Amino acid sequence: MGRIDETRDFIPVRIAVLTVSDTRKPGDDRSGDTLVERLTGAGHHLAARDIVTDDRDRIAARLRDWIADPGVDVILSTGGTGLTGRDVTVEAHRDVYEKEIEAFATVFTMVSMQKIGTSAVQSRATGGVAGGKYLFALPGSPGACRDAWDEILVWQLDYRHRPCNFVEILPRLEEHKRRK
Repeated sequence: MGRIDETRDFIPVRIAVLTVSDTRKPGDDRSGDTLVERLTGAGHHLAARDIVTDDRDRIAARLRDWIADPGVDVILSTGGTGLTGRDVTVEAHRDVYEKEIEAFATVFTMVSMQKIGTSAVQSRATGGVAGGKYLFALPGSPGACRDAWDEILVWQLDYRHRPCNFVEILPRLEEHKRRK
């Protein structure tokens, strides 16, 4: 397990939250609210928030907008990661990824197994990198959002987390573009 190195300063990141749903509205977006509460409670900044329908092109377009936004470091989406015909969030994420973080899905499955047993196989949570940003697609339940944040993201998005974390390599995600 990792640990928090108190000799390092906390570095807040700017996180956008996207809810993917045909039915949710700002007043009843419990999963989006859960993520906002968690990320702001940890000291990060809410950079943007939106709700889009379960439409692959619309999801990808919103992701691309935020990838291009210099005020966003991380994008968290919730919803549309299941197996039904309307669940296209994972495909939309993969449409924009430059690199997939395969281990995120594995670790999320391990966490989910402890909470919901073999029902964890129905989630297709994913993570990736695009345009120097991190993107994570989480299931649409508040419980799954809590699990992803509390067990994985709170640690990996904390610069003080040792032995390594996503924040310390954030400036290097696009170093290949600076090479000659």
